[in-house]
Formats: sequence, structure tokens, C-alpha cells
Amino acid sequence: MEIMRNILAITLIGVFSQASMAQNQEVTEALQEIASIVISINHFPSDENKTVLERISGNNNLPQGVRLIASSVSDIQHSPNEQGKQVMSQIQAAPGAPDAIKSLAAIIASFNHTASDEEKASLAQLFQLP
Repeated sequence: MEIMRNILAITLIGVFSQASMAQNQEVTEALQEIASIVISINHFPSDENKTVLERISGNNNLPQGVRLIASSVSDIQHSPNEQGKQVMSQIQAAPGAPDAIKSLAAIIASFNHTASDEEKASLAQLFQLP
């Protein structure tokens, strides 16, 4: 599974093209849900959050990168596991990933018990959350 995640994360070039992200409401909504969950996490995602994240990570209509982000957030236990950190690092380095996605990945990679107030505000602004 780890090797597969790494291979999939490496192929993120083009997965997050700006045009496809802007045109796909389903992708936008999934990313908003993930960002909202990251904002709300206190040590680990709630059972309700995990259900939403599992739905996103299992949705084959979404780009693989979005599904990997959801899976990595679902696995957070006080901080992301090593696999999650690696995937977030690869997303941050992907030339085709939009800046908002790279910011989300950076916040997830550095997550420690909860997102900072600054990170929460940044996610709310980037993903147009209330």
C-alpha cells in the first residue's frame, strides 16, 4: 500500500491542472470539505469526519491527489503518519498542483494536535469557507 501511495503521489503532475480544478464542482466541494475538517480537527478526525473523508478517498471520480489528501487527513492521530507526510510533501512539490492545494498539503504535513489560528484562517480564505 505504501509503495502504491508513493507511486500515485509521484504521478500528481497534471492531476491537479488549474483548468480541471476550476471546472469541477465536485472537486471543489471535496477540497472544501477536507479543509473544513482540517480546521475542526482536535488531535484526530471525529467519526463523522472519517466517514466524510472515506467517502472522498473512495470516490473514483475525484483526482487521485484529492483522494490521497483525504486519506492522509483520515489517518491523522495528533499528527500525520509518515506516509501522509510523504504524500503531502510530494503534492507540495508537484508542478501542476494549484497553490491552494499546496498550502493545504503543507498545513496537513505540519499538523500537530490542531491547526494554528493562522492556518485555519488561511484555509478558510483559500477554500472560501464561512
